[in-house]
Amino acid sequence: MRLLLVLVLAAAVVVNAAAESVLRSVTDVPAAASSGAADADALFCDSWMLSVETGNAGPWRQVPARCGASVRAYMDGERYASDSAVAAAESLAFASQAFASGEGGAKPAWVFDVDETLLSNAPYYAESGWGVVEFNETSFDAWVDVAKAPALPSSLKLYNELQGLGFHIILLTGRSESQRNATEENLLFAGYHSWEKLILRQPSDIGKTAVQYKSERRAVMEVEGFKILGNSGDQWSDLIGLPVSTRSFKLPNPMYYIS
Repeated sequence: MRLLLVLVLAAAVVVNAAAESVLRSVTDVPAAASSGAADADALFCDSWMLSVETGNAGPWRQVPARCGASVRAYMDGERYASDSAVAAAESLAFASQAFASGEGGAKPAWVFDVDETLLSNAPYYAESGWGVVEFNETSFDAWVDVAKAPALPSSLKLYNELQGLGFHIILLTGRSESQRNATEENLLFAGYHSWEKLILRQPSDIGKTAVQYKSERRAVMEVEGFKILGNSGDQWSDLIGLPVSTRSFKLPNPMYYIS
């Protein structure tokens, strides 16, 4: 009995030691004074980017100055590519099951946003500070007109796989109708083709939030008989607002926020 008690106490000591090594006491926002400046910035910026993805950050206008290097490292490294690929794989797994079960009916549809979902504007943001500098609509529109944004590789793969399954592909973007030609040219340049619809903002949509504009367009799709099984976007405003798709898939984007 005494031996058993000793063993129990020893096990408790080991468990407590392990808990203390895993559950570190961080109760405040990491600051340079708490450790080396670089370490503190990296810790804070990892947490800030998670806050962005979960929506905890709420509306924000630009990347914190201390996080420019972290956003660049994320977007230009393997993590962004891996995170995007996992989102695409989860999308395909759901799509395959839903399509096989006939859940989409006669017109199963998948809605894609364009910027940072199908097309990557990383070359533009690499030249303009990765979001540290506040968004400049004039310079971004000039970039759109160039029509050379590359495809996000995992999204292009998913797009082709969904078409192979038989989905109706609908592109719903916040770009304006005046950018239709450049957008179509860029999509074709990047390898996308045979979409069902490309929906852009009309003059009557000026002043609407992305949530209002995109939810209104999804409502029209349903009236037209489409069953929206999936919706992919890099902003929560691409995905929320009634009606919603059966499943929504959020791609990462720590560079900017759209309400």
